[in-house]
Amino acid sequence: MASQSTPPPFQTALLAGALAGTTVDLSLFPLDTLKTRLQSAQGFFASGGFRGIYRGVGSCVIGSAPGAAAFFVTYETTKSFLAPPNLVVSTTTTTTSDKEKANLKGKGIGGGLTPGVTHGVAASLGEIAACAIRVPTEVIKQRAQAGQHGGSSLSSLQHILNQRGAIGLTGVWRELYRGWGITVMREVPFTVLQFPLWESLKKWGRERRQRTGRGLFGDSATGKDDKDVSAPESALYGSLAGGFAAALTTPLDVLKTRIMLSERREGIANVVKGIWKDGQAKTGSGLRPFFSGIGPRVMWISIGGAIFLGSYQSVVNAFEGTKKKTSGEISL
Repeated sequence: MASQSTPPPFQTALLAGALAGTTVDLSLFPLDTLKTRLQSAQGFFASGGFRGIYRGVGSCVIGSAPGAAAFFVTYETTKSFLAPPNLVVSTTTTTTSDKEKANLKGKGIGGGLTPGVTHGVAASLGEIAACAIRVPTEVIKQRAQAGQHGGSSLSSLQHILNQRGAIGLTGVWRELYRGWGITVMREVPFTVLQFPLWESLKKWGRERRQRTGRGLFGDSATGKDDKDVSAPESALYGSLAGGFAAALTTPLDVLKTRIMLSERREGIANVVKGIWKDGQAKTGSGLRPFFSGIGPRVMWISIGGAIFLGSYQSVVNAFEGTKKKTSGEISL
């Protein structure tokens, strides 16, 4: 079985991404709420503590599916664009001739790009596309989670919209996209760490399956054109990659939360100084607050990575299996 593969169709990436994103965000919403409150400048208990852990879930429901779908469609499309014809690194599997493998040996893929660079660029562009949808819903969600405006997504949105008379339509737009820059600054390093690692682990899994004839969890490989790694295997790799990336990018996540929750717009430099001074005053360490909520964040994204990338893989494998079955019936 080859370790390179063709991309899933547009519709498959769209549906798989939407289902995966919604599943993760709704199932792990309480952990996300606890993380937000731990990172809030008002403090954990002042922001709601363990009460009302589903505050803000409305905006999450609205933004989750389109945001995740935008990510995966952009991710798969970018990988297709960067890779050479007939050889694309993705989540479904095809075979590659010995001649093609020989020509590619030592040259990387996509006009000289290595798989890691290809996946990193694709994931980064995917996150930028997703942020166009995600940031407004994230602003509203986090304000509701922190107990602002009665802890309601609708009230948080109305509060922003009601400022139109004072700040104008442009000002309302900027409020909805407050934290756009730091969100992108958080997501790009996160995905550059997570997705190349996930893809590398999957490549290792495919090669192992080719050698042994079985997947990591015992599922058998029936032939060269068998589907990609199983959903549970992809889930395990997604969990490991997500947890690792989440821990390293926690300081950026803290900055994003503080910017989105602040009463007025502040520059990143001022927020960093404020967090540092606050940490020194309360704990004697200016660095410690930058890792606030690291436990729930790593737990949330590790579990989320398993559900997100496991369910995505499951949908892709199911679509590919249906397509192969249909093709086989037509050929008969």
